[in-house]
Amino acid sequence: MFAEERQLRIARWVTDSGRVSVGELASAFDLTQETIRRDLSLLENEGVLRRVHGGAVAANRVSLAEASLPERQNRNVDAKARIAEAALALVPTSATGSVVLDAGTTTTALAAQLGPACANRGTALLLITNALPVASALTGAPNVDLEVLGGRIRPTTGAAVGPVAVERMSRLRPDIAFVGTNGIDATFGLSTPDAQEASIKSAFVRSAHRVVVLADATKLGVTALVQFAELDAVDTLITDTEPTGTLREALHEAEVEVLVA
Repeated sequence: MFAEERQLRIARWVTDSGRVSVGELASAFDLTQETIRRDLSLLENEGVLRRVHGGAVAANRVSLAEASLPERQNRNVDAKARIAEAALALVPTSATGSVVLDAGTTTTALAAQLGPACANRGTALLLITNALPVASALTGAPNVDLEVLGGRIRPTTGAAVGPVAVERMSRLRPDIAFVGTNGIDATFGLSTPDAQEASIKSAFVRSAHRVVVLADATKLGVTALVQFAELDAVDTLITDTEPTGTLREALHEAEVEVLVA
């Protein structure tokens, strides 16, 4: 295979999947990782992709890039369902359990599983959210006391943001918060493109006794514009691929439990 043909295939791979690792490419093309890195550098110079730790992401995944809800709902559906199932096992079963669900397609997948699961509870679970899709999934669910934080709704995520939501959250101390992220990076921590969404995510992280981040593999090694938490603020990361390299080391140093679904 000529180098130009290989690079074209790599470009298509990144465009289709959103992210690809050096290891995956080296294995697929039976080449050294150094050769793959040179290919990625060339494609980055051509504006086809953006290099990140351990691989590359599509060029449109810049710090302010954010796909719409319908677009994100159809991506990595199986991985998100597995992550949600693993997260469900962490939901408190005590009579006084309280949970925060952040906005995001993976947290919405958790909400879809949580509704039927709560039917078997002996007492109601207090569920707090700022996300309209999460609230819709759990409205009328048996044994769920649903509290929706107010604020301005961001159409891109369906999340309530702004000072009203942040102030209300600052007065609560839930047992556990399940938080989504646009990126998780070894040095930059957790990040998202929008400053107001970052503020409410930070409030979730500060308020909860336990913080669980739900992030599929496309978020690993990625940074968005606004940081909302350091890695050491996270108790557990649930993902579908084992983190590698400096991110794996940083998670270990920050004592973050990593669960691979």
